[in-house]
Amino acid sequence: MSLISALLALRRDPRILKVPPYLSALCILVGVVWLLVLPLNEYSRNTYVSENALLPGQVHTYFTGSEHNIFRAYRHEVAALADSPVHERTQRLGDIFRSSNLKVATQKYEYHSSGRNISNQNVYAILHGPRADATEAIVLIAAWRNMAGEVNHSGVALVLTLARYFKRWSLWSKDIIFLISGDSTSGPQAWVDAYHDSHSPESIEPLSIKSGALQGAVAVDYPAGPWGHRYDKLHVVYDGVNGQLPNLDLFNTAVSIASGQMGIGCTLQRMWKHDDSYQERLQTMLRGMISQGLGHASGPHSSFIPYHVDAITLQTVGDGWHDEMSLGRTVESLFRSLNNLLEHLHQSFFFYLLMQANRFVSIGTYLPSAMLVAVNFSITSIALWVQSGRGASVPNPASTTPNTASDSKPKASTPDMTLARTATGAATLIPTASLAITERHLFLPLAFILTSHFLGLLPLYIFNKTPEPYLRLAFDTTTVVTTLLPLATALLFSKFRRPTSQETILMQCFSLLLLGMFLSALATLNFSLSFLVGIFASPLTFVRCISPPPPNSTSVPGLVMRNRKAISGAVVGLLVLLNPLVVIRAATFYWGKDVVDVLVQAAEGWHVWGLWTQVVIWLVWWPAWFAGSVVVAGGLFS
Repeated sequence: MSLISALLALRRDPRILKVPPYLSALCILVGVVWLLVLPLNEYSRNTYVSENALLPGQVHTYFTGSEHNIFRAYRHEVAALADSPVHERTQRLGDIFRSSNLKVATQKYEYHSSGRNISNQNVYAILHGPRADATEAIVLIAAWRNMAGEVNHSGVALVLTLARYFKRWSLWSKDIIFLISGDSTSGPQAWVDAYHDSHSPESIEPLSIKSGALQGAVAVDYPAGPWGHRYDKLHVVYDGVNGQLPNLDLFNTAVSIASGQMGIGCTLQRMWKHDDSYQERLQTMLRGMISQGLGHASGPHSSFIPYHVDAITLQTVGDGWHDEMSLGRTVESLFRSLNNLLEHLHQSFFFYLLMQANRFVSIGTYLPSAMLVAVNFSITSIALWVQSGRGASVPNPASTTPNTASDSKPKASTPDMTLARTATGAATLIPTASLAITERHLFLPLAFILTSHFLGLLPLYIFNKTPEPYLRLAFDTTTVVTTLLPLATALLFSKFRRPTSQETILMQCFSLLLLGMFLSALATLNFSLSFLVGIFASPLTFVRCISPPPPNSTSVPGLVMRNRKAISGAVVGLLVLLNPLVVIRAATFYWGKDVVDVLVQAAEGWHVWGLWTQVVIWLVWWPAWFAGSVVVAGGLFS
């Protein structure tokens, strides 16, 4: 009974509302520190292959000798087609596949994005495994042009050579599909959509021949030029669309074969030199988080992962002594391992952060960092809800009436006080109004929050529909409008319907509540995007703490009250820097990117890949920023 009494007294203790800001700050601090300690040996571990059937590097590879001459001949064929029309190139590549006695088909596709017409053609061939029943297949991909826009001379030639080479073997228990896509993003997306019958017939041609369920895909990116070029390392690209990742066993198998069996060094996230120090591990992890948070397609493999087809891209980098035959033997050994699979890859991890090619952190270790950042919004929203139901600490109007019988001047008096006990049992005097439960007026706060989220649809529509020549103007205009919109909204409130103190509190309460809910759910799907948005939005938790109180408040020092508009202006200026559009502009400037190129790629992702990073930015992050800015800007017009 004493414990229950103490808890009830704690609920009534007005000092309890002073704890949430510190608790929220602690959650953010612990979440960030949690992430920073992950590269340490105590919190990360070495990679390993969970699926025993893969047996990486346990077979002898035979891709040598005369295959080298065939490869060079195909590379000259590819170089001759570099400037040819699309239909002529596709016809010739199809003829090469047919010469290896493979079933060949082509596919046309066309997308419209940012006023551009993205059209090209895929060509693919199917090798029916002698020991297969056409129920399972694995895919070998080479995009005609890689992500940098270069002609993938050696990559395409290698796929043509391996198609001829694989046809000679009778050990395949799965069908093998050889795909040469028109580009690195739209082509694979059109093909895999059509393979799973989820394409739009108006823009994507259906596939005339198919095989079984896709068990894995490997893309080759080797733009060595028409005369070849030796490389130093393999850059393993594994990021999928919307932050999805392939099964870690596929990545580990590729690294094990390349580094262990072939002696080729492996790197990731464009970390060309990695000394396995804490700084290098942290940098690799953060680069992976940024790539995952953006959710863009990082290679031909990215389009397969949303269909639960594990895929990676092997990209050659540097100057070294490895040649195309080393890469061919790596692909051969990798396909021999995938050929051993008895079921879909499932035993290893689908959610992970990689520190280097041989070290990772699983979701159970890193997820609490994003959850802690997200829960700080929920803590503050709960505190604001409690605060909105308590009466304001204001003087009793009757006590400020002049006593004409004794003095012509009004006498200052204290508010009505109540003797209460705190959680420790100590007696204290607190304002009676702070213990009173008042009715909450929800209409205006709810209407405002719903309108804020509806307004987020406008920039989402504008940036996905505006033609490329007008994107810069659209971005600059939207930046100015969204920066001034909170001030204009606060001014309209002050002229027509000034929100009460309770309604202002409820506005931010509902905004932070939705933000915390969205980010908590998002953390289980795209940890990096949830964490990054949470960090940029974290100042919204404290704007009620650092912004001045209403003009009629008597619970703050007079100095703060006299300078409340200056304080509101400073906080508004801080929030302007946290405008999502300003953050995007700063990020593109930091990485030396053109904002138009970023917007074009984002629009292509929306129309082609099904990218939903923009949805999080405009329907989750921006409404929360807008609501917080309006709440603070209200102090300028009160």
